[in-house]
Amino acid sequence: MTDRIRVALVDDQALFRTGIRMLVSSQPDLEFVGEAGDGVEGISLAASAKPDVILMDIRMPVLDGIDATARIVQARAAGAESPRILVLTTFDLDEAAARAIRAGASGFVLKDADPEFLLAAIRTVHAGTSVIAASATKELFQQFGSRSAAAAPPPEFGELTQREREIFLLAAAGRSNSEIAAQEFVSEATVKTHISRILAKLGLRDRVQLVVYAYENRLTD
Repeated sequence: MTDRIRVALVDDQALFRTGIRMLVSSQPDLEFVGEAGDGVEGISLAASAKPDVILMDIRMPVLDGIDATARIVQARAAGAESPRILVLTTFDLDEAAARAIRAGASGFVLKDADPEFLLAAIRTVHAGTSVIAASATKELFQQFGSRSAAAAPPPEFGELTQREREIFLLAAAGRSNSEIAAQEFVSEATVKTHISRILAKLGLRDRVQLVVYAYENRLTD
């Protein structure tokens, strides 16, 4: 039997925490290891409970989820063990979710998402893949991008080959590796290689940051 995925929750709404705790605890492959009501408590929880995944609200008292995410990720960069962070957001949030991703979150889901989607997102980020709430992606990043003035592509984007640019745009549009492989008539392994090179050239951590980068720089519709 494989080890269960250790999950923690940081949110200032007690009733919401109760619901998530019950949901996570109902799953045989997940273990709920703690909860906190603000970002400062969340940082302490990350260090003490050592969860694999933290569900992190954005708007909280004392310290918000963006700054808490950044501090937890900085601890990981310094060599400490730290979890992957899945941001909980709403339709009212736009730039905040993008800022959380830039701070190091592995993705975001809507707070009113179906329970099955949230559970799948937890398992997905634990496996090393980023998650973006598909129903919110276009609206969120279009709102964010609409406030940015049109400009020439960043210099590092010019370092991508033509094929890398094609795959970049497909990935930014939310296509999976298998979908990109089918459209470009290459293997999934080839797509993974291209994605890795694209991320390295652009200085990005993962595909979620790639999506943010594309919308920030008006590189996709």
